[in-house]
Amino acid sequence: MSRRLIVQKFGGSSLANVKRIQSVAKRIVSYKKQGCDLVVVVSALGDTTDELVELAHKINPEPSEREMDMLLSTGEQISVALLAMAIHKLGYEAISFTGAQVGIITDASHTRARIIRINTDKIKEELRKGRIVIVAGFQGVTLNQDITTLGRGGSDLTAVALAKELKVDECQIYTDVEGVYTADPRIVPQARKLKYITFDEMLEMASLGAQVMQARSIEVAKKFNVTIHVRSSFNNKLGTMIVKEVKKMEEVVVSAVTLNKNEAKITICDVPDRPGIAAKLFKELSSAGINVDMIVQNVSHIRKTDISFTVNKQDLLKTVKVTKKVAKEIRAGDVIQDEDIARVSIVGVGMKSHPGVAANMFDTLAKNKINIEMISTSDISISCIIKKKFAEIAVRALHDKFGLSKKG
Repeated sequence: MSRRLIVQKFGGSSLANVKRIQSVAKRIVSYKKQGCDLVVVVSALGDTTDELVELAHKINPEPSEREMDMLLSTGEQISVALLAMAIHKLGYEAISFTGAQVGIITDASHTRARIIRINTDKIKEELRKGRIVIVAGFQGVTLNQDITTLGRGGSDLTAVALAKELKVDECQIYTDVEGVYTADPRIVPQARKLKYITFDEMLEMASLGAQVMQARSIEVAKKFNVTIHVRSSFNNKLGTMIVKEVKKMEEVVVSAVTLNKNEAKITICDVPDRPGIAAKLFKELSSAGINVDMIVQNVSHIRKTDISFTVNKQDLLKTVKVTKKVAKEIRAGDVIQDEDIARVSIVGVGMKSHPGVAANMFDTLAKNKINIEMISTSDISISCIIKKKFAEIAVRALHDKFGLSKKG
């Protein structure tokens, strides 16, 4: 009988100190004792990545993206080595690798690279020797041997991509919460843990600010049907299964409320109202590698208009620079930035077949005297940009409105 092959991923909070690293090592060994083969993907310890980013920006407010990848990839290298040492101490064989060493080949898009292919030969060879293989998440290497990183939360992507390539029996994502909840339990204590959630809903939640998993990792899981089990590092309870379909999923109108405080709004004023202007602006932003999210253009009555759009805060400096350049070229007015915003969203596959969901959302925000600045919709989500000071009030009110709290 063939042995079960499992990919396990442990986030930074699971490895924040010596005690937690030892605890993770014991959990991994417990699976090895049950006869499983294990490939373990790890993030950088605790807040290491944030600390390295802060350090870089003290040196240079606009650091080279290539050098940022060189810097940030060191965090995971520390984690893999320490975890291997902890497993050795328990009397089991383990070997650590960087992303480059296990053949995770990416394109050259520094700080947000995409995986082209993975050569799993080295991993399979070590598994045959009976070793636990520990892989640095979040990183890869280009064909020119430049180190790259896969974007925030990229260790999730490493784990799912390895699970797909190795055709594993299970992909387990360990984090500091017990699974996927109807809202962030720190904001809504009554939030309910979901036993199952679809790839579509999880992808929407992740892209709208839920920090449980990286959106790109869910895209890969959905494409290749890699079932994921999100669990807590701190207990043995069952978590949330992310799967292709959930029975009776259309009966639940809204599955979750998400919040993203990591966005900024840019407004370019007095834009000449003629064909091709918006195309020029967003083409320039795209060429600079900036991902634009919501876009709103006002109706023009005087041959000039305002265009507002949102971007990730980490891209704000670069976005303002590009937008001001374009504004000058097209003879537009001022460029205004606003970091004091948040995006609140509701997500659910059942929304497709239930009219009036948007009206209920807007009515709830209005009753709490919360003004909506921008609106965006998809088949299974509705998002509103609001002032950041109202963010948590909005999440709690919407969670209550759509009946998502724990029963009883």
